[in-house]
Amino acid sequence: MNIRQTKLEDIDFVMKIYDYARDFMAGHGNGNQWINGYPSVELITSEIEKGHSYVCEDDEGEIVGTFCYIEGIDHTYLHIYDGEWLNDEPYAVIHRMASNGKQKGISSECLKWSFSKCHNIRIDTHRDNIVMQNILKKHGFVPCGIIFIDNGTERLAFQKVINE
Repeated sequence: MNIRQTKLEDIDFVMKIYDYARDFMAGHGNGNQWINGYPSVELITSEIEKGHSYVCEDDEGEIVGTFCYIEGIDHTYLHIYDGEWLNDEPYAVIHRMASNGKQKGISSECLKWSFSKCHNIRIDTHRDNIVMQNILKKHGFVPCGIIFIDNGTERLAFQKVINE
């Protein structure tokens, strides 16, 4: 598996992955997380331009997954309710992790890559996204509380710290 920054010419492949992920989530009891065209081409283009968007390529070079990785403060994580973060140390966040469904283990590869860059990672997911919650728990993430994203909806917040 090769993980690299997304290029603007990858946008069509990335958007097809998000289309697949929306359908997958809806078919697994989570039809309310990525709605109304989210994530938009404009958002993903902006993330590409800022260097925050990444793709996962299989051994043949096909793009099979995508995610957003950002080191630094996420304003939606400044306030957490019904719990607390594990620490206040510098952290990275992962957003919009998705695959095209053709290969298993994409989320594991994304998380492994992310922890090779930062040992303190925060992530959130929709309450109905049981698949993602199970992935996070399988990889040792701890439920920390609830955050609210920009559109005002709640997300379950998780964090994992790898002590060196």
